[in-house]
Amino acid sequence: MKAVGESVAEPARYYDVNVGGTAILLGAMERAGCNNIIFSSSATVYGEPQYLPFDENHPFDPINSYGRTKLMGENLLQDWSNAKQGRHAVALRYFNPVGADASGLIGEDPNGIPNKLMPFISQVAVGRRECLQVFGDDYETIDGTGVRDYIHVVDLAQAHVEAVEQISSLAAFEAINIGTGEGLSVLQMVHEFEKQSGVTVKFQISDRRPGDAPAYWADASHAADGGFSWERTDLIDALKSAV
Repeated sequence: MKAVGESVAEPARYYDVNVGGTAILLGAMERAGCNNIIFSSSATVYGEPQYLPFDENHPFDPINSYGRTKLMGENLLQDWSNAKQGRHAVALRYFNPVGADASGLIGEDPNGIPNKLMPFISQVAVGRRECLQVFGDDYETIDGTGVRDYIHVVDLAQAHVEAVEQISSLAAFEAINIGTGEGLSVLQMVHEFEKQSGVTVKFQISDRRPGDAPAYWADASHAADGGFSWERTDLIDALKSAV
């Protein structure tokens, strides 16, 4: 379960799936003799920035249920990997995945209400939704809207491949930021999409959403130093693939 707003409204469900489900999975892995795991973690474990960009040593203080379940998942994995020689757990702390495969064969068109920015923008652009809700325009950011580190999904996939290939040479528990190292605002994303597609995206400003941080982006140097050398896709390419 991965939606910040939903996690605030349904915390018990999030703890059940994200924490309880992880514990059940680890039990199944033990019975099957599987000693390696790549864990989908999140930058939300950091909470409100004490400094930016976030590096892996930034203090933890998640501000929503989703972030707290991810931090508990990491703690569980750290204890699990340290409990027996030969186990390895890698927590990839995702920032904000966007875009689609350039082939167009695999896209980003979720059923129901999307929980990410890009499919909302796309659905407004094609007329499926009337307008985009922008949650807050009074943050202390470049244009008042929330700033995030948007990483292309192909880069994210390549980071997983790197983690699988290198896991035996990493520490028993290793946390790695997966981001671009740059922050972009919601309206910057909207306007760039409009530029690439030639379509106007209607939006309206709503109240801030509970559990949202004003701005964050990654220090991705630990991934680079560790040999995670995936080709970082330019944001423009990410937007073109989404269009």
